[in-house]
Amino acid sequence: MSWVKYCIMVLGSLFIAMGTNAFLVPSHVLDGGVIGIALIVNYLSGLPIGFVIIVCSVPMFLAAWLLNRDIFYNSLTGMLISSLMIDLLAPLQAWAPSYIGGSTAFNAAAGGAFIGAGLGLMLRFETSTGGTDLLAHFLTRYVPLNVGIIILIMDLAIIGAGGVLLSGGTFVQSLVTILAGALATGLCTLHKQVYK
Repeated sequence: MSWVKYCIMVLGSLFIAMGTNAFLVPSHVLDGGVIGIALIVNYLSGLPIGFVIIVCSVPMFLAAWLLNRDIFYNSLTGMLISSLMIDLLAPLQAWAPSYIGGSTAFNAAAGGAFIGAGLGLMLRFETSTGGTDLLAHFLTRYVPLNVGIIILIMDLAIIGAGGVLLSGGTFVQSLVTILAGALATGLCTLHKQVYK
């Protein structure tokens, strides 16, 4: 893997960590995918978000190892760097509200935009953080749906579960996060064939 890809992974992971810690966590908002699952676990138990992402990703990476080694190698490093970065920047959770402030809706949109930009940047350079994107990629072999639709369905299920476990308002604000993230990812990957 080239040094450019490593630099992009670090930069993309920095965006993801900032979006998660500076905006989503202070407002108790969710994202979709494995980050959303990790946020639910964090809000309920206090476990570190990056650690939970790694644990939740194990089954998907085992499947990738067995079914497609290229995807495994392109995603594993991104997942490890982004998880580490999220936990290293966890102090932003306490610091950010004092300096950034903002309403829950603003934080949901800004958090989604940062995370989406980080993921989009990584996808543009043919790497990713794995997560539910890996699962969706493998499900397309068995389910006749577009990978984007499968990801959307999984994201809605995750934030729906968060709405039940945390609060109904969490679901609505998390929809804002997902939409902002999708827009940012789309802009970052515009006119570029990305790996899926």
